[in-house]
Amino acid sequence: MELSRIRNFSIIAHIDHGKSTLSDRILEITGAVDARQMREQYLDSMDLERERGITIKAQNVRVPWRDHIFHLIDTPGHVDFGYEVSRSLAACEGVVLVVDAAQGIEAQTLANCYLALEHDLEIVAALNKIDLPAADPDRYAMEIETVLGIPAEDILRISAKTGDGVADLLDAVIDRIPAPVGDAASPLQALIFDSQFDQYRGVVSSVRVVNGVMRSGAKLRFMQAGADHEAIEIGKRSPVPTPVDALGPGEVGYLIAGIKDVGDARSGETVTTAAHGADAPLPGYRDPKPMVFSGLFPIDGDDFETLRESIEKLKLNDASITYTPESSGALGFGFRCGFLGLLHMEIVKERLEREFGLALIATAPSVQYRVHRTDGEVVMVDNPADLPEAQKIEAIEEPYFRVSIITPKDYTGPLMDLCQTRRGEMQKMEYLSPERVELHYEIPLAEVVVDFFDQLKSRTQGYASLDYELSGYRRSNLVKVDLLLNGIAADAFSTIVHRDKAFDYGRRMCEKLKELIPRQMFDVPIQAAIGGKVISRETVKAKRKDVTAKCYGGDISRKRKLLEKQKEGKKKMKSIGRVEVPGDVFISALKLDD
Repeated sequence: MELSRIRNFSIIAHIDHGKSTLSDRILEITGAVDARQMREQYLDSMDLERERGITIKAQNVRVPWRDHIFHLIDTPGHVDFGYEVSRSLAACEGVVLVVDAAQGIEAQTLANCYLALEHDLEIVAALNKIDLPAADPDRYAMEIETVLGIPAEDILRISAKTGDGVADLLDAVIDRIPAPVGDAASPLQALIFDSQFDQYRGVVSSVRVVNGVMRSGAKLRFMQAGADHEAIEIGKRSPVPTPVDALGPGEVGYLIAGIKDVGDARSGETVTTAAHGADAPLPGYRDPKPMVFSGLFPIDGDDFETLRESIEKLKLNDASITYTPESSGALGFGFRCGFLGLLHMEIVKERLEREFGLALIATAPSVQYRVHRTDGEVVMVDNPADLPEAQKIEAIEEPYFRVSIITPKDYTGPLMDLCQTRRGEMQKMEYLSPERVELHYEIPLAEVVVDFFDQLKSRTQGYASLDYELSGYRRSNLVKVDLLLNGIAADAFSTIVHRDKAFDYGRRMCEKLKELIPRQMFDVPIQAAIGGKVISRETVKAKRKDVTAKCYGGDISRKRKLLEKQKEGKKKMKSIGRVEVPGDVFISALKLDD
């Protein structure tokens, strides 16, 4: 295949600006998918993606257009899946930036555009949804020119739903996006940018050939893993996987090498030939930094090993998960997992339950704190149970986010109030246009992870959009709140909060657990404590049996004797009794939306 006839590009945009619909139209217009087999969100292969109407995994497909071959990658729009976008961009020479003609630039539009500029990619901008009555393409073309510096006359007008203007967009891809560079005579260098595990065929990897030629049946070396495997099948996705004999420079396809050990084919791995291979690997990817940590525990303790294997296989498909084993007195053995955000955490938990048939409990999400001990040691703590005792702590630093919010100007007041109640500090405020404002705040990550996004949407009737990045650590007045059941700490409910909010958190959790924990044979005190000081308490009253029911009349001392005997029995039971806490109590008490 001649390099000059290949174009590799990604479609990037904010959530719901029409990436997947545009992919559908391209598949239809280029004839890659038969009209009878066409369905909405064709490239979104997971049930979860169809149910939620969002793209979670980047998908690649090869389509023909006017004597050229396009390798198209449809990427997710949500900020939690930004790592998928950055990996996809490493396999491209250009991007199609899609902007909604009725909404204009949103936070993720900017974030994804800057990501493309960092990779030195050519940008083809398109205003989508011009068929909507509320569309105002001229106004938003000027906004794109002002904010991103793309000339308004170069911005295409399309409707991914009706197909209007999509053919012109494909022609613009040929004209504006450069062909890949590579040398077929050089030793093979191919980059794995995604993988998934197939239980029958082993690891199926998505590869971009940079130099050389990858041939079916060849002996390949995976450079970082230091392992040799035979290329059982290589092929292209068009969009049905179709085997081919060879993939040349600039081409994108898939590779099956019968790999059962998932560590051999991670994203960012360089593949070369076992004999006369390349000297150096390709740059690969920076490891993503997890933002949110949570414990994942199997409800059935026997599923621990299954959970370990399942997370390992899922990490192959989603390289941004981190995990380490941990144990909890209340929940048994599980894993402390790191995620890029709350939606990412929710999706990973749901994928583990669906794809591997597990039933899981997730503990309350926390972030990673930097703790300065009195002996001068600095430790990173992502689990409240690992926090040293208060007297051994000199200071605690918490991570801060640089948050950028784009909103219609009418909602500026409610959003500033939201950011300030979450301990946010305003950095700057600028008008993108007379109607739209961009707010920049620095907010503690712990205040963002729980329900900040939901509050943002409800206060702005869904019009505001959010993008964030880590800005560093700062010292804060933080304390650990423990919840004691019958005097014993339940580590699953421990959390680290700002001292000003500790009383409120303790009171809420005590009230919630009082409703959820079933009554025992004795009174169960539920206490929230900071160190040795109790800040809130509720009591689950004991079950009562009427022991005096058989006493008809007679002396009061008979009744008193029976009641005293019952009281002694309950006192003895309480001193040796453990509180029975059903598994669903943990799930209900740790519900994120509360």
